[in-house]
Amino acid sequence: MLGFLPPVLRGLIASVLFVVNTVFWCTPLFAFALVKLVLPFAAVRRAVDPLLNTIAAGWQSCNSAWMALVQPTRWDVQGAQDLRYGGWYLVICNHQSWADILVLQHVLNRRIPMLKFFLKKELIRVPLLGLAWWALDFPFMARHSAKAVAANPRLREQDRETTRRACEKFALVPTSVMSFAEGTRFTPAKHEAQQSPYRHLLRPKAGALALSLDAMGERFHSLVDVTIVYPGGAPDMWAFMCGRAPEVVVRVHPRTIPAELMDGDYGEDPAHRARFAAWLDGVWAEKDAEIDGLLAPQAPAPSVQARQRA
Repeated sequence: MLGFLPPVLRGLIASVLFVVNTVFWCTPLFAFALVKLVLPFAAVRRAVDPLLNTIAAGWQSCNSAWMALVQPTRWDVQGAQDLRYGGWYLVICNHQSWADILVLQHVLNRRIPMLKFFLKKELIRVPLLGLAWWALDFPFMARHSAKAVAANPRLREQDRETTRRACEKFALVPTSVMSFAEGTRFTPAKHEAQQSPYRHLLRPKAGALALSLDAMGERFHSLVDVTIVYPGGAPDMWAFMCGRAPEVVVRVHPRTIPAELMDGDYGEDPAHRARFAAWLDGVWAEKDAEIDGLLAPQAPAPSVQARQRA
Protein backbone atom coordinates (compact mmCIF):
# COMPACT_ATOMS: atom_id res chain seq x y z
CA MET A 1 0.00 0.00 0.00
CA LEU A 2 2.88 2.37 0.78
CA GLY A 3 5.18 0.78 -1.76
CA PHE A 4 5.24 4.02 -3.78
CA LEU A 5 7.27 5.75 -1.02
CA PRO A 6 11.07 6.02 -1.23
CA PRO A 7 12.80 2.98 0.36
CA VAL A 8 14.40 4.97 3.20
CA LEU A 9 11.03 6.45 4.20
CA ARG A 10 9.48 2.98 4.07
CA GLY A 11 12.29 1.74 6.31
CA LEU A 12 11.73 4.52 8.85
CA ILE A 13 7.98 3.85 8.95
CA ALA A 14 8.57 0.10 9.29
CA SER A 15 11.08 0.67 12.11
CA VAL A 16 8.67 2.90 14.05
CA LEU A 17 5.82 0.42 13.61
CA PHE A 18 8.09 -2.45 14.69
CA VAL A 19 9.14 -0.63 17.88
CA VAL A 20 5.59 0.48 18.75
CA ASN A 21 4.30 -3.04 18.13
CA THR A 22 7.05 -4.53 20.33
CA VAL A 23 6.45 -2.13 23.23
CA PHE A 24 2.69 -2.69 23.04
CA TRP A 25 2.89 -6.49 23.23
CA CYS A 26 5.82 -6.65 25.65
CA THR A 27 3.80 -4.88 28.35
CA PRO A 28 1.36 -7.77 28.99
CA LEU A 29 4.07 -10.31 28.13
CA PHE A 30 6.32 -9.12 30.97
CA ALA A 31 3.38 -8.96 33.38
CA PHE A 32 2.49 -12.62 32.84
CA ALA A 33 6.16 -13.63 32.79
CA LEU A 34 6.54 -12.07 36.25
CA VAL A 35 3.76 -14.34 37.53
CA LYS A 36 5.65 -17.34 36.16
CA LEU A 37 8.87 -16.13 37.76
CA VAL A 38 7.31 -15.60 41.19
CA LEU A 39 5.36 -18.90 41.07
CA PRO A 40 7.73 -21.38 39.37
CA PHE A 41 5.39 -24.36 39.46
CA ALA A 42 4.45 -26.66 36.58
CA ALA A 43 0.71 -25.97 37.03
CA VAL A 44 1.32 -22.21 36.81
CA ARG A 45 3.53 -22.67 33.75
CA ARG A 46 0.86 -24.76 32.00
CA ALA A 47 -1.64 -21.95 32.60
CA VAL A 48 0.63 -19.00 31.80
CA ASP A 49 2.70 -20.30 28.87
CA PRO A 50 -0.28 -20.49 26.44
CA LEU A 51 -1.09 -16.87 27.31
CA LEU A 52 2.50 -15.82 26.63
CA ASN A 53 2.46 -17.68 23.32
CA THR A 54 -0.83 -16.01 22.36
CA ILE A 55 0.68 -12.60 23.09
CA ALA A 56 3.73 -13.45 20.97
CA ALA A 57 1.43 -14.61 18.14
CA GLY A 58 -0.35 -11.25 18.31
CA TRP A 59 3.01 -9.48 18.01
CA GLN A 60 3.87 -11.59 14.96
CA SER A 61 0.49 -10.92 13.33
CA CYS A 62 0.99 -7.17 13.74
CA ASN A 63 4.47 -7.49 12.22
CA SER A 64 2.86 -9.19 9.21
CA ALA A 65 0.39 -6.31 9.01
CA TRP A 66 3.02 -3.57 8.83
CA MET A 67 5.05 -5.64 6.37
CA ALA A 68 2.01 -5.80 4.09
CA LEU A 69 1.42 -2.06 4.54
CA VAL A 70 4.97 -0.88 3.87
CA GLN A 71 6.70 -3.45 1.69
CA PRO A 72 6.04 -4.04 -2.03
CA THR A 73 7.44 -7.56 -1.64
CA ARG A 74 5.98 -10.44 -3.65
CA TRP A 75 5.57 -13.57 -1.52
CA ASP A 76 5.77 -17.01 -3.13
CA VAL A 77 4.91 -19.52 -0.39
CA GLN A 78 4.10 -23.18 -0.90
CA GLY A 79 3.51 -25.98 1.60
CA ALA A 80 2.48 -23.94 4.65
CA GLN A 81 -1.19 -24.60 3.96
CA ASP A 82 -0.62 -28.30 4.66
CA LEU A 83 0.48 -27.72 8.27
CA ARG A 84 -1.79 -28.45 11.21
CA TYR A 85 -1.78 -26.45 14.44
CA GLY A 86 -1.27 -28.43 17.64
CA GLY A 87 1.36 -30.78 18.96
CA TRP A 88 5.13 -30.45 18.92
CA TYR A 89 7.30 -29.82 15.85
CA LEU A 90 10.98 -29.67 15.08
CA VAL A 91 11.68 -26.92 12.51
CA ILE A 92 14.85 -26.42 10.46
CA CYS A 93 15.72 -23.75 7.91
CA ASN A 94 18.63 -22.33 5.95
CA HIS A 95 19.93 -19.00 7.28
CA GLN A 96 21.01 -15.94 5.29
CA SER A 97 19.78 -12.86 7.16
CA TRP A 98 18.14 -11.67 10.37
CA ALA A 99 15.15 -11.08 8.12
CA ASP A 100 14.76 -14.88 8.02
CA ILE A 101 13.18 -14.73 11.49
CA LEU A 102 10.46 -12.30 10.37
CA VAL A 103 9.90 -14.40 7.26
CA LEU A 104 9.50 -17.61 9.29
CA GLN A 105 7.15 -15.96 11.76
CA HIS A 106 5.09 -14.43 8.94
CA VAL A 107 4.71 -17.78 7.15
CA LEU A 108 4.28 -20.13 10.16
CA ASN A 109 2.46 -17.96 12.70
CA ARG A 110 -0.74 -19.70 13.89
CA ARG A 111 -0.11 -22.60 11.48
CA ILE A 112 2.02 -24.49 14.01
CA PRO A 113 2.70 -23.69 17.68
CA MET A 114 4.98 -20.81 18.65
CA LEU A 115 8.51 -21.03 17.23
CA LYS A 116 11.20 -21.22 19.93
CA PHE A 117 14.70 -20.46 18.64
CA PHE A 118 18.10 -21.47 19.95
CA LEU A 119 19.82 -18.10 20.46
CA LYS A 120 23.34 -16.92 21.17
CA LYS A 121 23.53 -15.90 24.83
CA GLU A 122 24.70 -12.41 23.83
CA LEU A 123 21.26 -11.71 22.33
CA ILE A 124 19.67 -11.47 25.76
CA ARG A 125 21.10 -7.92 25.80
CA VAL A 126 18.90 -6.81 22.86
CA PRO A 127 16.54 -4.13 24.25
CA LEU A 128 13.04 -5.46 24.99
CA LEU A 129 13.40 -8.45 22.69
CA GLY A 130 16.10 -10.06 24.82
CA LEU A 131 13.81 -10.04 27.84
CA ALA A 132 10.87 -11.15 25.71
CA TRP A 133 12.85 -14.14 24.43
CA TRP A 134 13.79 -14.98 28.02
CA ALA A 135 10.15 -14.70 29.13
CA LEU A 136 9.13 -17.06 26.32
CA ASP A 137 11.79 -19.62 27.38
CA PHE A 138 13.97 -19.30 24.29
CA PRO A 139 17.18 -21.22 25.10
CA PHE A 140 20.32 -19.06 25.14
CA MET A 141 23.37 -21.04 24.05
CA ALA A 142 27.04 -20.25 24.61
CA ARG A 143 29.16 -20.42 21.49
CA HIS A 144 32.42 -22.34 21.92
CA SER A 145 35.08 -22.88 19.32
CA ALA A 146 36.21 -26.42 18.55
CA LYS A 147 39.57 -25.51 20.10
CA ALA A 148 37.94 -24.35 23.35
CA VAL A 149 35.81 -27.51 23.57
CA ALA A 150 38.86 -29.69 22.95
CA ALA A 151 40.68 -27.90 25.77
CA ASN A 152 37.68 -28.07 28.10
CA PRO A 153 35.15 -30.84 27.20
CA ARG A 154 32.83 -29.59 29.96
CA LEU A 155 31.85 -26.73 27.67
CA ARG A 156 29.97 -29.20 25.47
CA GLU A 157 28.00 -30.31 28.51
CA GLN A 158 26.87 -26.72 29.15
CA ASP A 159 24.93 -26.59 25.88
CA ARG A 160 23.57 -30.09 26.42
CA GLU A 161 22.28 -29.05 29.83
CA THR A 162 20.79 -25.82 28.44
CA THR A 163 18.99 -27.81 25.75
CA ARG A 164 17.76 -30.40 28.23
CA ARG A 165 16.32 -27.75 30.56
CA ALA A 166 14.67 -25.90 27.67
CA CYS A 167 13.09 -29.11 26.39
CA GLU A 168 11.72 -29.88 29.84
CA LYS A 169 9.82 -26.59 29.62
CA PHE A 170 8.79 -27.15 26.00
CA ALA A 171 7.32 -30.54 26.92
CA LEU A 172 4.62 -28.87 29.06
CA VAL A 173 2.96 -26.90 26.24
CA PRO A 174 2.85 -27.63 22.46
CA THR A 175 5.89 -25.94 20.93
CA SER A 176 7.82 -25.71 17.66
CA VAL A 177 11.54 -26.01 18.37
CA MET A 178 13.37 -24.03 15.69
CA SER A 179 17.01 -24.46 14.66
CA PHE A 180 19.07 -22.83 11.94
CA ALA A 181 21.12 -25.96 11.37
CA GLU A 182 24.03 -24.08 9.77
CA GLY A 183 24.58 -22.30 13.08
CA THR A 184 25.33 -18.95 11.43
CA ARG A 185 24.24 -16.81 8.50
CA PHE A 186 25.47 -17.79 5.05
CA THR A 187 28.14 -15.59 3.48
CA PRO A 188 30.45 -16.36 0.54
CA ALA A 189 33.45 -16.00 2.86
CA LYS A 190 32.09 -18.56 5.34
CA HIS A 191 31.14 -20.85 2.47
CA GLU A 192 34.68 -20.75 1.13
CA ALA A 193 36.30 -21.13 4.55
CA GLN A 194 34.21 -24.24 5.26
CA GLN A 195 34.79 -25.67 1.79
CA SER A 196 31.10 -26.48 1.90
CA PRO A 197 30.02 -29.21 -0.52
CA TYR A 198 26.76 -27.33 -1.13
CA ARG A 199 26.37 -24.47 -3.61
CA HIS A 200 23.96 -22.34 -1.56
CA LEU A 201 24.39 -23.62 2.00
CA LEU A 202 26.92 -23.95 4.76
CA ARG A 203 27.59 -27.32 6.35
CA PRO A 204 24.77 -28.23 8.77
CA LYS A 205 25.49 -28.83 12.44
CA ALA A 206 23.52 -31.65 13.99
CA GLY A 207 24.12 -30.84 17.67
CA ALA A 208 21.07 -28.76 18.65
CA LEU A 209 18.70 -30.89 16.56
CA ALA A 210 20.06 -34.13 17.96
CA LEU A 211 19.96 -32.90 21.53
CA SER A 212 16.34 -31.80 21.08
CA LEU A 213 15.42 -35.24 19.76
CA ASP A 214 17.35 -36.94 22.56
CA ALA A 215 15.44 -34.87 25.12
CA MET A 216 11.88 -35.04 23.73
CA GLY A 217 11.90 -36.94 20.45
CA GLU A 218 8.80 -38.98 21.27
CA ARG A 219 6.73 -35.77 21.47
CA PHE A 220 7.61 -34.41 18.02
CA HIS A 221 4.87 -35.02 15.46
CA SER A 222 7.16 -34.29 12.53
CA LEU A 223 10.01 -32.24 11.17
CA VAL A 224 9.08 -29.05 9.29
CA ASP A 225 11.82 -28.33 6.75
CA VAL A 226 11.71 -24.71 5.49
CA THR A 227 13.71 -23.28 2.61
CA ILE A 228 13.94 -19.49 2.18
CA VAL A 229 15.21 -17.95 -1.05
CA TYR A 230 15.63 -14.26 -1.90
CA PRO A 231 15.90 -14.22 -5.72
CA GLY A 232 17.10 -10.62 -5.64
CA GLY A 233 19.80 -11.41 -3.05
CA ALA A 234 19.53 -11.86 0.70
CA PRO A 235 18.75 -8.47 2.33
CA ASP A 236 20.17 -7.32 5.63
CA MET A 237 17.62 -6.27 8.22
CA TRP A 238 17.56 -2.60 7.22
CA ALA A 239 17.17 -3.44 3.52
CA PHE A 240 14.29 -5.77 4.42
CA MET A 241 12.60 -3.04 6.47
CA CYS A 242 12.98 -0.69 3.50
CA GLY A 243 11.22 -3.20 1.26
CA ARG A 244 14.33 -3.86 -0.82
CA ALA A 245 13.52 -7.57 -1.02
CA PRO A 246 11.40 -7.58 -4.19
CA GLU A 247 10.54 -11.28 -3.78
CA VAL A 248 10.63 -13.84 -0.99
CA VAL A 249 10.26 -17.51 -1.92
CA VAL A 250 9.44 -20.02 0.83
CA ARG A 251 8.98 -23.76 0.53
CA VAL A 252 7.69 -25.77 3.50
CA HIS A 253 8.12 -29.54 3.64
CA PRO A 254 6.77 -31.65 6.52
CA ARG A 255 9.05 -34.66 6.96
CA THR A 256 8.80 -37.81 9.01
CA ILE A 257 11.63 -38.08 11.52
CA PRO A 258 13.34 -41.47 11.01
CA ALA A 259 12.57 -43.81 13.90
CA GLU A 260 16.24 -44.70 14.36
CA LEU A 261 17.03 -41.06 15.15
CA MET A 262 14.41 -40.85 17.89
CA ASP A 263 16.19 -43.23 20.22
CA GLY A 264 19.88 -42.66 20.74
CA ASP A 265 22.53 -40.74 22.63
CA TYR A 266 24.12 -38.21 20.31
CA GLY A 267 26.71 -37.21 22.89
CA GLU A 268 27.97 -40.67 23.76
CA ASP A 269 27.20 -42.94 20.80
CA PRO A 270 29.51 -42.43 17.75
CA ALA A 271 27.36 -44.69 15.56
CA HIS A 272 24.26 -42.64 16.38
CA ARG A 273 26.15 -39.41 15.60
CA ALA A 274 27.19 -40.82 12.23
CA ARG A 275 23.60 -41.85 11.38
CA PHE A 276 22.29 -38.45 12.36
CA ALA A 277 24.95 -36.58 10.37
CA ALA A 278 24.32 -38.73 7.28
CA TRP A 279 20.57 -38.09 7.47
CA LEU A 280 21.00 -34.33 7.91
CA ASP A 281 23.51 -34.20 5.04
CA GLY A 282 20.90 -35.87 2.85
CA VAL A 283 18.26 -33.31 3.84
CA TRP A 284 20.74 -30.52 3.11
CA ALA A 285 21.62 -31.95 -0.31
CA GLU A 286 17.91 -31.94 -1.22
CA LYS A 287 17.57 -28.38 0.05
CA ASP A 288 20.57 -27.26 -2.02
CA ALA A 289 19.06 -28.82 -5.14
CA GLU A 290 15.72 -27.16 -4.39
CA ILE A 291 17.39 -23.74 -4.10
CA ASP A 292 19.12 -24.40 -7.44
CA GLY A 293 15.71 -24.96 -9.01
CA LEU A 294 14.14 -21.90 -7.38
CA LEU A 295 16.94 -19.64 -8.56
CA ALA A 296 17.07 -21.05 -12.09
CA PRO A 297 15.77 -18.62 -14.73
CA GLN A 298 12.24 -19.50 -15.67
CA ALA A 299 11.82 -20.53 -19.28
CA PRO A 300 9.49 -18.17 -21.17
CA ALA A 301 6.03 -19.47 -21.93
CA PRO A 302 5.81 -20.83 -25.50
CA SER A 303 4.16 -18.56 -28.03
CA VAL A 304 0.77 -19.37 -29.55
CA GLN A 305 2.49 -20.28 -32.84
CA ALA A 306 4.93 -22.60 -31.09
CA ARG A 307 2.08 -24.34 -29.23
CA GLN A 308 0.19 -24.75 -32.50
CA ARG A 309 3.28 -26.28 -34.18
CA ALA A 310 3.66 -28.66 -31.26
